[in-house]
Amino acid sequence: MIPKFEAIKRAISDEIEQGRWQEHEQVPSENALAQRFACSRMTARRALTELVEQGVLVRSQGLGTFVAPFKSQGSMMAIRNIAEEIAERGHQHSAQLLLLKPVAAETEVAIALAVPAGSTIYRSSLLHLENGQPVQLEDRYVNPALVPDYLDQPFTSQTPHEYLSQVAPLTQAHHLVEAVAPNDTQQTLLKLAGAEPCLQICRRTWSSQGVVSYARLLHPGSRFRLGGHLMVESTSR
Repeated sequence: MIPKFEAIKRAISDEIEQGRWQEHEQVPSENALAQRFACSRMTARRALTELVEQGVLVRSQGLGTFVAPFKSQGSMMAIRNIAEEIAERGHQHSAQLLLLKPVAAETEVAIALAVPAGSTIYRSSLLHLENGQPVQLEDRYVNPALVPDYLDQPFTSQTPHEYLSQVAPLTQAHHLVEAVAPNDTQQTLLKLAGAEPCLQICRRTWSSQGVVSYARLLHPGSRFRLGGHLMVESTSR
């Protein structure tokens, strides 16, 4: 039998993920949850607090607790489906599935997914193309406990990002961006002229249930750039 605070967290997450509670909608109070689940107010408070810490809910002092906005993270760099980005430019997206299988989690990946080293996880590798030109090499590791049917997906009509967003809606993410030198295999797949520098984005994504995936997204330096727009409120003096 799971603890009461976990039952409350799961019930709230289910309401959100199944679309019954929309973003910015107020969730029941601690007292209401305590009455519904026959538990103490402290237990209900713990459930709400942990969901706030996970980015599923937000608190507003004096107003209550609300469903957080449905976005993956709050930095300048939004998480978007590469197929949609390419389509918005009026170009054609296509992808080649290079690998899809269970693997043993190496130390770096195990830490990123918060699973024991050596445990079985799922791995996929895709080459994304824009008008036939390689623009991204996606190497992704997925937590099978949260996405058990991942290996059954052909990824011909939708990208892994799109599929994961449907079955395990993202609540938060972490990015690490760095310039790297591609290896011989990566150079060949991305059709690079020599050792062209690449931009790599390492991305961890969470759902309300935990870490869903860890991906390394490799882009040719000459075909990719990052941008953002920051609005700064002026202060009167």
